[in-house]
Amino acid sequence: MSKLKIAVLGCGSIAQNRHLLEYDANENVEITAVCDIVEARVKEVAEEYGATAYTSYEDLLAKENVDAVSVCLPNYLHAPVSIAALKAGCHVLCEKPMATSREEAEEMIQTAEQNNKKLMIAHNQRFVPSHVKAKELIASGALGKVYSFRTTFGHGGPEGWSAEGKDSWFFKKDQAFIGAMGDLGVHKADLLRYILGQEFIDVAGFIENNAKENITVDDNAVCILRSEEGVVGTMTASWAYQPGEDNSTVIYGEKGTLRLEDDPVYSLVAQYTNGDIVNYQLGKIQSNDEGGQSNSHVVDHFVESIQNDTEPLITGEEGMKSLDVILGALRSGETRQISSLERVKK
Repeated sequence: MSKLKIAVLGCGSIAQNRHLLEYDANENVEITAVCDIVEARVKEVAEEYGATAYTSYEDLLAKENVDAVSVCLPNYLHAPVSIAALKAGCHVLCEKPMATSREEAEEMIQTAEQNNKKLMIAHNQRFVPSHVKAKELIASGALGKVYSFRTTFGHGGPEGWSAEGKDSWFFKKDQAFIGAMGDLGVHKADLLRYILGQEFIDVAGFIENNAKENITVDDNAVCILRSEEGVVGTMTASWAYQPGEDNSTVIYGEKGTLRLEDDPVYSLVAQYTNGDIVNYQLGKIQSNDEGGQSNSHVVDHFVESIQNDTEPLITGEEGMKSLDVILGALRSGETRQISSLERVKK
């Protein structure tokens, strides 16, 4: 089987620390072209990976015959660039959040269908071993009826790892659209939907900028979610967790409690009402900390879905349902009312 020709659009931190490294490690692909508006950056990346450098994604799509692209651009460009790539005949792996509105997300999904191309959203939380195991335990009935949860994702903020530091697009509403909720919260919305196997129908959001100065997006957000089967819980996203990252989830059920990424040694701790405690060492979760990177499995899964012509785990539809939770939280924060997500019910 011939190697897939890949282009990476946007050469900032997420591209350099995840996508490019993981494509390079995958023997079934060839990084053909890279694109970034910062000429010095894209030339350096192109030289490192033996690819052709572009400063315009339109030029790249017109001149290069690539099979698939990764869209690693500021949030406001996710939809238009993904749509352009799909129309050019490319499969698309798009960073999260997939779009800045439901309408954009729907257009991405329709374009992928019309052009018979894969559209995958890079929600890497689904591939974390502790999260996969927790989903299995819940689906098997080991926890009984699930009652509640609390989940959080926070760190010190993008300035610590974004290519532009304090001047990052992450802090600019016109480019990012949404702050910590779009960067981190959408990951946890997707994770909860995946683990619980349920859709959320109501969300109350408290969306704030109370930690960082001179930014125009949120840096702290707390949401209350209710699922279609009545599971209720809290979801937090923050750029103000110092000094370390917190990416933990706790699920409370009839027969026990699951603690995910909440223990320094065990990635999953299952505590049961009969007194049993099961500690799982399942490998370190991916993070932006030094030594926290190995393989998020996102790129490998995307490549496999193309080669085997199978549906990726996080399709455009899945990405849109997770985006809907965040959009609902935003509406709630603005209106001070609970947002209904009835349209994403099964």
